[in-house]
Amino acid sequence: MKIISANWIVTCDENDSIIKDGAIVFDDKIIEIDSLDKIEKKYPNIEINKLENNSVLMPGLINSHVHLEFSGNSTTLKYGNFYSWLTSVIKHREDLINKADKKLISLKLEKMKRTGTTTIGAISSYSFELEACLKSPINKVFFCEVIGSKGDMIDTLFADFKSRLNNAKKFASKNFIPAIAIHSPYSVHPFLVRETLNLARNENLAVSSHFLESREEFEWLHKDEGSFLEFFKNFLNQEKAVSKPMEFLNLFSNIKNLSFTHCVEVSNNDLEKIKELGASINHCVTSNRLLNNTKLDLDRLGEIPFTIGTDGLSSNNSLSMFDELRNALMAHYDKNVIEFSKKLIKAATVNGSRALGLNKGVIGKDFDSDIISFSLPDNLEDVEDLYMQIILHTKFVDNVIIGGEYV
Repeated sequence: MKIISANWIVTCDENDSIIKDGAIVFDDKIIEIDSLDKIEKKYPNIEINKLENNSVLMPGLINSHVHLEFSGNSTTLKYGNFYSWLTSVIKHREDLINKADKKLISLKLEKMKRTGTTTIGAISSYSFELEACLKSPINKVFFCEVIGSKGDMIDTLFADFKSRLNNAKKFASKNFIPAIAIHSPYSVHPFLVRETLNLARNENLAVSSHFLESREEFEWLHKDEGSFLEFFKNFLNQEKAVSKPMEFLNLFSNIKNLSFTHCVEVSNNDLEKIKELGASINHCVTSNRLLNNTKLDLDRLGEIPFTIGTDGLSSNNSLSMFDELRNALMAHYDKNVIEFSKKLIKAATVNGSRALGLNKGVIGKDFDSDIISFSLPDNLEDVEDLYMQIILHTKFVDNVIIGGEYV
């Protein structure tokens, strides 16, 4: 049993409780949370780790959508337009994958930890990052991704996917959870989607998919035209999309932990279906800005929860969740900065946990003890500003606790 205290505890619970001069009692789960005075009296024989002035404790950040296999990119890929980016990925894919070796991915994971991330939803196309992920103390929901739209290749593609998934399942543990990713409606044949989702249902695995990330994808899926027509003609000898958006969404019924990523070009009907499916939307604002020059319209989501993801370094310059939160705060300039900061923090904690099917993201009794601490640069005059000041001023954290252990 351990105790840590701070000037401010941001719980991210249902009531958005903030405790001033509070303390957390924990082992692998959170045992109790209360004022420091009460905790000291109740546990007089346990040493308390009392943090410095202007200190903050909060749940560890949950990056719901990240690609690690392209971590070798910095200035290679083309931005500004999704199709230009995609063709540059095809051109440089082999070189970038070779650069992203175990050492590089381990360094990226370590920096993610130092910037407050305690859990990731890692989308894996090839499982090249598996070894580095296994060695990191960060919690991983490891999404083995299926991709392929050619009907005559379905058996081979499904066999390869199942081989990668079965290999990942060998390492399943409380902080490494195998899951399934469907790449997108334009890149996965409906039969392959159906078979993969049947497997997910039978084994109760979390599922994630990219969905309507760009205008190019929208035009291809709805009209079989636009720049994707050239791409599919050249690379796959296809002139028609294998699926329409609603046909694709209809395949995802009865998936317990489901999320769709980006969704910047969704229709109102699409959103209604996503809501009906009980899914979350992974919001990757920096990636959307770099590839599409657009962003997710949060006002249209209604009751659909959103999470925060960095996407990968193929379409971002940082895997820091605090960098991503700052970018989201600035990108959604129509939102009240104080109230929206609270929504963003909860999107990056409890919402991410629920989307991934975890027991994290809240400082509360019986939740997993994934906790970060840091200090604000000065005194806080008004408690309602706390979420905003956290986003504005936090770059690295002082303590990272995962599963009750300081890591």
